[in-house]
Amino acid sequence: MMQDAPWQPRHADSGPLLRFPSGPMAVDPLSEVARRARDGDVWAQRRLLEAIAPSLLPPLRMILGPAHPDIEDVLQEALVGVLRGLASFRGESTVLHFARRVATKRAIEACRRQRTAARKLEHAQQLEVPTPPTPRETMVANRQRQHLRDLLAELPGAQADALAMRAVLGYSLDEIADATGVPVNTVRSRLRLAKEALRKRIDTDPSLGELLEEMS
Repeated sequence: MMQDAPWQPRHADSGPLLRFPSGPMAVDPLSEVARRARDGDVWAQRRLLEAIAPSLLPPLRMILGPAHPDIEDVLQEALVGVLRGLASFRGESTVLHFARRVATKRAIEACRRQRTAARKLEHAQQLEVPTPPTPRETMVANRQRQHLRDLLAELPGAQADALAMRAVLGYSLDEIADATGVPVNTVRSRLRLAKEALRKRIDTDPSLGELLEEMS
């Protein structure tokens, strides 16, 4: 629950709430106080919020549910939205009708936030926690990296650079060309020569075949 909400009177002598006439009226009873509130009159802003707040709770409860834990927070967001929206309010409807539209919009936004949070939580719960590699997988990965380091040491510098950027860093052909300052066809040629050397290494460790797929 919020404390000291802006629509709640803080002093006993702050005056009675504005009352809405029960019969039809040609003039909106809140139009004048809304105009003064729009112009920055703090007293009028408080009076306006005190007047409309009770009427905004029913639509909020209807959309969010009567027991929604954040209904007071959404109400405050709606009241702040009403004050901010007065600058563009041109009296196309009554002030109360305008305030209810603002409150409905805030309630819908709160529902969307709640659904988004629920989907994220559900997605997080469905994610599988990766299992640590087995000792054999670790050994194979270490051996693969060692073969790759040996291969890079044996290749000419330009081929080694292209292979490292493609297989280790995951660069695209265009990115390698930009980084090395050569045409893309030159990058393709260097990678082709590196692949030929890599294929010879596959004879000693078939797991290096995955690198060929990554470089394709």
